[in-house]
Amino acid sequence: MNQLDPPSAQLRWSVYSILIAVAIGAMLGRIMAVNSVDLVALEGHLHREGRADWSRARPLLSANDRSRWATTRSLVEHGTYAIDDVVAQRGWDTIDMVKHRDREGVEHLYSSKPPLFATLMAGEYWLIHRLTGATLGEYPYEIARFMLVTINVLPMIAYFFLLGRLADRFGTTDWARFYMMAVAAFGTFLTTFVVSINNHAPAAVCVTIAVYAAVRIWYDGRRDLRYFAVAGFFAAFAVTNELPALSLCVALGAALLWKAPRQTLLAYLPAAALVAVAALGTNYIAHDSLRPPYMHRNQADQADNWYDYSYLRDGKMRDSYWRNPVGIDRGEPSAAKYSLHATIGHHGVFSLTPVWILSAWGLVLLWRSGQKELALFIAALSVVCLAFYLSRPQADRNYGGMTSGFRWMFWFAPLWLVALLPAADRVANSRAGRALALLLLMFSVMSVTYPTWNPWTHPWLWNFLTYLGQEV
Repeated sequence: MNQLDPPSAQLRWSVYSILIAVAIGAMLGRIMAVNSVDLVALEGHLHREGRADWSRARPLLSANDRSRWATTRSLVEHGTYAIDDVVAQRGWDTIDMVKHRDREGVEHLYSSKPPLFATLMAGEYWLIHRLTGATLGEYPYEIARFMLVTINVLPMIAYFFLLGRLADRFGTTDWARFYMMAVAAFGTFLTTFVVSINNHAPAAVCVTIAVYAAVRIWYDGRRDLRYFAVAGFFAAFAVTNELPALSLCVALGAALLWKAPRQTLLAYLPAAALVAVAALGTNYIAHDSLRPPYMHRNQADQADNWYDYSYLRDGKMRDSYWRNPVGIDRGEPSAAKYSLHATIGHHGVFSLTPVWILSAWGLVLLWRSGQKELALFIAALSVVCLAFYLSRPQADRNYGGMTSGFRWMFWFAPLWLVALLPAADRVANSRAGRALALLLLMFSVMSVTYPTWNPWTHPWLWNFLTYLGQEV
């Protein structure tokens, strides 16, 4: 690590702690207020009419998070991954589900999300249920908000702390370090999504832990097996949340194998294998298949197309939403237009969060400063994964559905924050440079706070273009 002047380090961590405390407090406040506000007015109207079924709102903000919550409930309350009984209840429906036969040949509905995350959630919910007797159906606000804190906020504390260590390690000016921590606390969509169960924040936390452990190995010469085990475990766990993070897991493993082959074989690979077994095992238990549900979309084989189905609800046969998706879920027909809007358009990585422009410049500065391995690692992963997302077929070109940003790239936040440091260092001694950096931060914060109540809404740029009458 850098040789730091103790008083300066103490001052820096005082500022880091203030930024982290404010960020955590803001996240907790949003979780305490989380509600499907679009239903509040309807509830009031139904209650005034004396309707017994007036309660409609829930702290479950989209089909995406309800899909995981439904699996969690079903595992604890019904002992099965099938979610038929849960999604039939008012306020618990979701479009993010598939249908296939179980081992007895009976067709059931299941979440389309990989089951490992929901299984871990079910462990906490089981404990709450056993200790209190309460269920998510009866006490959705109390239980869901508590679990959002433990699942989303507590890991973010580790995320911020390790980012502070990385800021100290790679930053050379206090201004750049403070700027990087301010971006981490307020300028990325990770904090926007803490009010909803999602896979992006856990993936980013895992990437941060894995990269920090790898930095200790690569740059600081540590050969403790614990660092290799931590890097392997969390790199692999990132894959269970974001499949393209497999590129990071493999690249990190290859780099450490070259640097320290014995420790990598003894600790990194077994730790990663443990996560792989858990992910594949839960998927096999849930679906009798090693492939996650979203890989069962074979248009040529009806038996292997779990998205094409009908189901009975309220005495009426209904078609799967994915038989005829609407709006943004139809996918953008033009690959060029999709690439434009995913980068600098209405869902753009750089247009919504322009602080990442500094990260792109920072990669060049990292390379020129002699830290070519780190620059190449971040740049190659970013380009490969972005190219993967942009090259998807039309059905997948939907920006992540109804969402406030191009969410599939959110897990890159810790990598891009590290890359941002050299650029922030470069502008630290320039009044104009600092002003520009602060302007980029201001617009980034505006974008990530725009979806005040619900991150599963369109970005402000989408709404602005719509207001101007532009076809989006």
